[in-house]
Amino acid sequence: MAELIDKYFAKHLELPWDEAVRLHKEYYTNYGLAIEGLVRHHQIDPLKYNAEVDDALPLEDIIKPDEELRKLLEDLDKTKVRIWLFTNAYVNHAKRVVRLLGIDDLFDGLTFCDYSQQPLICKPHPDMYRKGMEEAGAESVNDCYFVDDSYLNCTKAQEFGWTVAHLVEESLSPPRTPASKHQIRQLKELRDIFPQFFKSTNV
Repeated sequence: MAELIDKYFAKHLELPWDEAVRLHKEYYTNYGLAIEGLVRHHQIDPLKYNAEVDDALPLEDIIKPDEELRKLLEDLDKTKVRIWLFTNAYVNHAKRVVRLLGIDDLFDGLTFCDYSQQPLICKPHPDMYRKGMEEAGAESVNDCYFVDDSYLNCTKAQEFGWTVAHLVEESLSPPRTPASKHQIRQLKELRDIFPQFFKSTNV
């Protein structure tokens, strides 16, 4: 995806490759989503961007059904929690990913960054967290438990009042300053930090 985004910057903004890579990183760092910088500063069409980037990814060659993830989600006690997909991707990309993972039937709903609306609202903007709560039917920030692999998204969600677990994949070095109260290396660790929401404690 990073390569496709860099190509988009280079092609549509007519930038040298190094400058395209730099600007992509700058927008991602400042806004949490490269496309927000593109829309804000260059008036690009977000849906055309989506077609050339997210929809162009050969996900069928990359993502396979994840039985371990499915078992983890199935073990969540649905009398206590709603499982909500909360993404900065556009709706078709989000649905495509969870379908390929074999978990699309386990979510109660989806909040996504709507590329067809202006202005774009995405994590880590507080309005995106408000949108997620409204669409999921959550009345209090105290009822929201959030897992994300983005440091910025996690810090802002915690500031917003949510209970947050920052997923730092095992191939990455942990941040010097944790993004949130909870930090995990694998999703199965959610059983340990939020045991109240699982039907069993088996790994």
